[in-house]
Amino acid sequence: MTTYKEIRGTNIEAVASDPSNPVEGQVWYNTTTNVVKGLKINPGSWATVNSMNTARKSLSGVGIQTAALAFGGETPNGLTESYNGTNWTEVNDLNTSVYRAAGCGTNTAALSFGGSNFGAPASVAGTEKWNGTNWTEVNDLNTARRGFAGAGTNTAGLGFGGGTPPATGATEAYNGTNWTEVNDMNTGRIFLSGCGTQTAALGFGGYPPPGALANTELWNGTNWTEVNDLNTARQRFAGAGTNTAALAFGGQPSFTAVTETWNGTNWTEVGDLNTGRRYLAGAGTNTDGLAFGGDTSSLTAVTEEFTAGPATITFDVS
Repeated sequence: MTTYKEIRGTNIEAVASDPSNPVEGQVWYNTTTNVVKGLKINPGSWATVNSMNTARKSLSGVGIQTAALAFGGETPNGLTESYNGTNWTEVNDLNTSVYRAAGCGTNTAALSFGGSNFGAPASVAGTEKWNGTNWTEVNDLNTARRGFAGAGTNTAGLGFGGGTPPATGATEAYNGTNWTEVNDMNTGRIFLSGCGTQTAALGFGGYPPPGALANTELWNGTNWTEVNDLNTARQRFAGAGTNTAALAFGGQPSFTAVTETWNGTNWTEVGDLNTGRRYLAGAGTNTDGLAFGGDTSSLTAVTEEFTAGPATITFDVS
């Protein structure tokens, strides 16, 4: 029988406490707890957690996995919900009910901009700022649009792409007071996703007829540059993370569950969502992501958490 030493070139170490910096494949015996443990790398998987209070699609999301904000969507009253890592809680609504809007920021300091008014498909330019308690109307975008992407914070935001109609690559930067037009994306598109900061963003996917895009573009604060494509072209999906470590999940065609991670150079397919859907929202990072809401052919409130990276496991010796 092959031994651990023959495979790894070392004995199983006996330690009083778990190592602080174990490497992938390392195994040890904890003499305090009397268990054998090891370190594995999870390339990425989703787990279903507590659902939102109100099922909806075409909503916006910001924040991190343990502190997220969901707002707007195809509901009549601009519903906003806050997530604490366990449960969703209804908080104060947007002043104007919008869907297919963009957002950026955190669950205590967010920005909602553009979209369409509920019940009216025309694009709008309205912007609202969230202070953790209330939404306040602030200065409008220069170009009204819907189905676009956002990045940054509620004092240093970025909005890009979308439909006016038609599909556009227009990009605007927000300084906490006003929006300023900056350089356009190379490929105009609607129903794309994006993430990052005002000076370092990523835009990916989307839809210019006749089909979905896989195109990815990198923003350096001045210009957009085309980089490597998604493996699966898609639209009406969600994203999270930064311009060097991003997550893309869900979307259309076919209410996809496909998930990909971006390492700054390439996209890699990882574990699928448990519930394939389109028109969903996302938050978090490419190792700790959050997916919520959307459309599975009917409205859903399902929430899922994405986890990737090193994980300590305990071996069952029974």
